[in-house]
Amino acid sequence: MIATIGSLVTQFTGIAGIGELYGMSRALTLFLATTALIAIAGTGSYRRMQYAALSIDLSRFFIALANRNLPAVSFLKARAFQDGHAGYSDPLDEQSFIVSVVNGVMRSPEWNETAIVIAYDDSDGWYDHVMGPIVFQSSTSDDQLLATGSCGQIKASDPAGGTQNGRCGYGPRLPLLVISPWARTNYIDHEVTDQSSIIRFVKDNWDVPRNGNGSADAVAGRLNGLFDFDDRPHAGRLILDERSGTIVSADR
Repeated sequence: MIATIGSLVTQFTGIAGIGELYGMSRALTLFLATTALIAIAGTGSYRRMQYAALSIDLSRFFIALANRNLPAVSFLKARAFQDGHAGYSDPLDEQSFIVSVVNGVMRSPEWNETAIVIAYDDSDGWYDHVMGPIVFQSSTSDDQLLATGSCGQIKASDPAGGTQNGRCGYGPRLPLLVISPWARTNYIDHEVTDQSSIIRFVKDNWDVPRNGNGSADAVAGRLNGLFDFDDRPHAGRLILDERSGTIVSADR
């Protein structure tokens, strides 16, 4: 418990700057954060302290954002109740997390040079179930897609590097959204992509080679079609209400 509290307290100086992204003073932000920590500690619940620590870990992104010290690439994962997983996450809680992150970035000077990619890791019943192409063949006892122990047939010139046991795919279609001043507006891209398309985009941008040995990013579709880097930024800021999703303000 003491170690957990210590890890929280060490973050509070940086947390004080987060409120400025949302129009709150540093003093008020620090007061509210401290009050919340004391209230949670007063319950004596180690699990609640753990949840608070996870929230603080996520807040490091907002600390870096407030201080204009973001790394070139950041990966954010919502807490379980906000991650869009059927069964324990309400879509409105998911919306609250996504909008809070997007609003924070849009309100910061970092917005002009940022691309936010929103991706999901499984369908969980929220989305349609249209079968995608079989990119990774697999032949383990767990595979049942085409027959017992079968997920696709190996091709002579398989770009995925032959059988990738345990990696049968693709599975059901999932949303992938790009929010950026450099994104094409009102546009749907029909390129077949997967989560590793994000890794490919990052590697291509910084001239990092493929991993090889059947690496998924080597065969993933590109995200480039979602962007238009010619001339100037195309998409303005669109600030939403976290709970209702209604427009609060928008660039004209």
